Amino acid sequence: MAKRRLIIEMGMGVDQHGQEPTVAAARAVRNAIAHNALPGVWEVAGLNHPNAMIVEVEIAVPFADQVRTDEVLAVLPFGQKSIQVREGGMVVKGRAIAELADQNDDMYVAIAAVTVSIPDS
Repeated sequence: MAKRRLIIEMGMGVDQHGQEPTVAAARAVRNAIAHNALPGVWEVAGLNHPNAMIVEVEIAVPFADQVRTDEVLAVLPFGQKSIQVREGGMVVKGRAIAELADQNDDMYVAIAAVTVSIPDS
């Protein structure tokens, strides 16, 4: 499908406890879209519904193969969604807390780029 990019949003997410790359990835996507409004989807692009947008997510996170992509995409309220997950991000030493089910001191940091495109008519 031919498309035109409208906006690229970047975000960062951290899972401080629990060592869950999916949590860090979902937080990165939520951070990327948290302070955006896209009136141009209607006013400029002329789409009738936000589900007509094409929303492509790229995530870099430690242990990328463990990311549950459906949970990350669920953060996005609208659009024709797709995701690409690659190894990256960062592992930072924090402090394990037994009551939070930490397995070790690791904190996972993920970065996300969310690209919103419109179909090319």
